[in-house]
Amino acid sequence: MTDAASAPAAAAPSPRAGDADFPVPAISVVVPMRNEGPNVAALLAEIAAALRGVPHESVCIDDGSADDTAARLLEAAAAAPPGARVRLLRHERSCGQSAAIVSGVRAARASWIATLDGDGQNDPADIPRLWARARAENAAGAAPATAANAALGAASAPIPVPALVSGWRTQRRDSWIKRRSSRVANAVRSRLLGDSTPDTGCGLKVFPRALFLELPAFDHMHRFLPALVIRAGGRVVSEPVNHRPRLRGASNYGTLDRLAVGLVDLVGVAWLQRRWRRPRVAEAAVPVAAPVQGPAQVPTQIPAHAPTHAPAHAPIGGDG
Repeated sequence: MTDAASAPAAAAPSPRAGDADFPVPAISVVVPMRNEGPNVAALLAEIAAALRGVPHESVCIDDGSADDTAARLLEAAAAAPPGARVRLLRHERSCGQSAAIVSGVRAARASWIATLDGDGQNDPADIPRLWARARAENAAGAAPATAANAALGAASAPIPVPALVSGWRTQRRDSWIKRRSSRVANAVRSRLLGDSTPDTGCGLKVFPRALFLELPAFDHMHRFLPALVIRAGGRVVSEPVNHRPRLRGASNYGTLDRLAVGLVDLVGVAWLQRRWRRPRVAEAAVPVAAPVQGPAQVPTQIPAHAPTHAPAHAPIGGDG
């Protein structure tokens, strides 16, 4: 596993040029793109339509494209409707899909993140449903009761457990070899990592930004987000989503490439899991001391028999 981004993850994004002209979005849609020029306009129009009436931003990361992806993104940003800001981040050279997602999430302004692929196969119309599920899961999520927590007292408060909602492409619109390799990879990964996620490779996911920033960043991490979230103490739920055939452009990440690096990364993530124990945390209720009634009583006179200071040279022992 190689490092996807060396910059430290910030707890909140820094103000950037133009931010003052836009309200803080309710959700940021992070879209990694590489040589996806033909898909830019249609995809961003679908995102704006799916989130109409919701202040949002599309954070698009041009991962070292050799085509007109950046130019198309600038055109889309200029034509974006009110409440649907489009932002463009550029990698000087291609660093991979995981690095693009990390760059996008770190730059995002919203506390909620949705990710989807830039090829148009994920359907933006599914974002509101996954976002609603994510908000419900995070509002209700809490660590299960345990004997250890009970020992803290009846008033102990369980720490909320953040959740990631992962899309599940129940009807994939890919080639036979891609579907078959993905099915095998999901089965092997689920068995070894125990993430209980039927389709971890789906690019459509919704999660709290703060949750993602706690995860280790490395190349190809996006394929292991469910396992990484569980390792960090979070929960993962899957939601069926629409999947569409690619209509424009060509895949930029080959099936054989994914399989080759996937085996190495699988071993690395399994090592990470075994090197960390997930504690169950509950905060104990601490009694609050009663406030002191009236001002503290401070002596105003020193008793006559009490010395006002220590002797300059006290004897060490006996009468000296």
